[in-house]
Amino acid sequence: MKTVGSQYENSCMSNHALENGVANIKKEEELSDMRHGEKFSFLSSGYSFEIIEQMSNYIREKSQLRPRIAVICGSGLGSLADIILDSTVISYEEIPHFPPSTVPGHAGELVIGLLDGIPVIAMKGRLHLYEGYPLWLCSMPVRVMKLLGVRQIVITCAAGGLNPSYKTGDIMIIKDHVNLQGLIGNSPLVGKHDERFGPRFFPMNKTYDSHYREIAKRIATDMGISDSVREGVHVMVGGPNYETIAELQFLRLMGIDSVGMSTVHEVLVARQCSMRVFAFCLITNECVTEYDCNLEANHEEVLQTAEQRQETLKLFVTKIVAEMAKPENSIVQPIPGSSAIPEHGYVYEESHIA
Repeated sequence: MKTVGSQYENSCMSNHALENGVANIKKEEELSDMRHGEKFSFLSSGYSFEIIEQMSNYIREKSQLRPRIAVICGSGLGSLADIILDSTVISYEEIPHFPPSTVPGHAGELVIGLLDGIPVIAMKGRLHLYEGYPLWLCSMPVRVMKLLGVRQIVITCAAGGLNPSYKTGDIMIIKDHVNLQGLIGNSPLVGKHDERFGPRFFPMNKTYDSHYREIAKRIATDMGISDSVREGVHVMVGGPNYETIAELQFLRLMGIDSVGMSTVHEVLVARQCSMRVFAFCLITNECVTEYDCNLEANHEEVLQTAEQRQETLKLFVTKIVAEMAKPENSIVQPIPGSSAIPEHGYVYEESHIA
C-alpha cells in the first residue's frame, strides 16, 4: 500500500522528468545556424513578419527584377528553372533564416530572371515535412515571395497516380485537394496570426484557379499532349516512405487521384496571401493497390520519369506563364476577409524592374 508521502514523492519525480523532457525537446528544436551567427529556431507559430521581410529584402538586393509570377519546381523538375534567362541564382543557404533542401532532385536555389521575357522567381527545390521541417517552415518561401511582389504562382510536384486510368508520364492539373494534415490539426497556419500575411479564416473552394486550369487544357491541346493531361484531386501524405496498399485503397475511396508529399501546405499559404494558384503533378509512378502486384515505388523512378518529360514540361510551363502574364489574366483580388494586400502594397507593385 502506497503512503501519501510516497505518492507525493512519485508525483514530484514525474513532474521533474516532464520538465527535463520539455527542456530537452526545446534544446533539440534550436539548431545553431553558424552561417548567420544566430539561432535557427523552429518556432511553433512560424517566423514573424519582420523576419520574412528581412529575407525578402536580402533577395531584393540581389536582383533588379520584381517578378509577379513564381514557380515551385517539384522532385526532378528543377530543369524548369534552367530555361530562365538573365538569371540571378541564390542558394537557400545564403539567405538569412532560410533552411537548406536536403533531398536528391532538389537543388535548393532561388532563380530570378526572365522566362520568355517575363520576370519570374523559381524555387529550384522545395522543403518537406519528412526532412524534419515543420509545415510552417516548408511553406515559408511562399510568404517571402508575397513580400517580393508575387501575385500568381505555379506549383508543381511529382506524384503517384492513384486513379487507375493514369499512366506514368501523365500531367494532372490539380482541381482540388484533401488536406490530411490539416484535418488532424497540423497546418502551416496554426499558431500566432499576423493579419499582414492574410486573414486567419478564409475559403478554399476557389483555390485552384478555374480560369488558369482552362488555359492549361487549351495549351495542352495546342501542344498535342491533351491525351496525357488529366484533371483531378491531389492529397499530400507525410512520407518519406511510400504508402501501403491499404492506405492507397482508403485514399481512393475518398476520391483521390494523385498522391504526393508536398504542395498542399504551399497552396494553403498562397491562398491566404491572395495569390492566384495553378498547380499540376507529373505522374511519376503508378500506385500499387493490389497485393499480388510485384512492382514497388522508388525515388529513382520519380527522377527518371521527370527527366524523360522535362522538355514537354518546360514548354508547358513557359506557355502557361505567358498566358498568366497577360493583363486580362493577371488581375488579383484579395480573398474574402483580407485587407492585407491593398493595405501593405507588396503585391500591387507595378514595376517589373526596380
